[in-house]
Amino acid sequence: MTQSCAIHVAVGVIKNSTNDVLVSLRPVAAHQGGLWEFPGGKLEAGEDVKTALCRELYEELGIKVLKCFPLKKIKHHYADKSVLLDVWQVTEFQGIPTGREGQPVEWRSIFSLRAVDFPEANAAIIRTLSLPSRIAITPAAENLTDLIKITDRLLNQDLPIIQFRQKGLDTPTYKQWFELTQAKCAKAGKKLMANQDVDDDLLIEPHDCHATSKLLMNLQSRPVGSQQLFSASCHNLEELRKAEALEADFVFLSPVNSTKSYTVEQTLGWQSFKDLAAKVSMPVYALGGVGSGEVDMALAHGGHGIAGISAFYP
Repeated sequence: MTQSCAIHVAVGVIKNSTNDVLVSLRPVAAHQGGLWEFPGGKLEAGEDVKTALCRELYEELGIKVLKCFPLKKIKHHYADKSVLLDVWQVTEFQGIPTGREGQPVEWRSIFSLRAVDFPEANAAIIRTLSLPSRIAITPAAENLTDLIKITDRLLNQDLPIIQFRQKGLDTPTYKQWFELTQAKCAKAGKKLMANQDVDDDLLIEPHDCHATSKLLMNLQSRPVGSQQLFSASCHNLEELRKAEALEADFVFLSPVNSTKSYTVEQTLGWQSFKDLAAKVSMPVYALGGVGSGEVDMALAHGGHGIAGISAFYP
């Protein structure tokens, strides 16, 4: 499926003050009728996505979009048509959403959303919305005892996703430590993502995985299937574009602030972070000198949340 032959649709993810999202019910006679959807509609000839989104949300819901940014692009092929969903997150709007075309609308908790209640193409939106606002990266462990201590401390912070980063280990040792940590995380209902070269035999079995920026630029395709999470480290627009082309589920963009490894002159700063995050359609996490209490700062600058080592294990 190419973008040119797909029906281009602007989709709005609208959140309220309690972080619920707005969904509406499709008419029974419509394509994928009787299912819930995120509001939006087709682009008109010569119309850009943002203009189409603002127009559709006003026509459908009677709201005026004040602030929004791209969240994700989704290509999906149905038996009778192909669609390109251009999904944007609406962070500020004016008015009270109402079904102006007679369609029922509801505010739903993100974690109550079920893919089976939505058109198939919407499953990727739900998956993206389910990503947490905080992702921890493991600090270097001196030994297995130290690793267990680190894992327990992170699990006690209710972090849904932990990235397993242990540089300098040979592949057999990394695999052994990873599997031990993964078992603890699975028991606690948390995901553990491998940060190891995808070419290693660690990933003969499918695992959620994270690519370094160097590895990212050498990849020719997404290294794992759609059932596993794939993320990457990025530092500039070129790397962000590559991650987007590989359909990464999310990325880390760094360094936002100064750290032991980066001086102030080498950092992006929040404004550059915002400018870069707005240029790609995928969740972007702020990394580098970002504290655990700066989630709201990241969200205010178009990020999905924060990631870090010292933020969660100082």
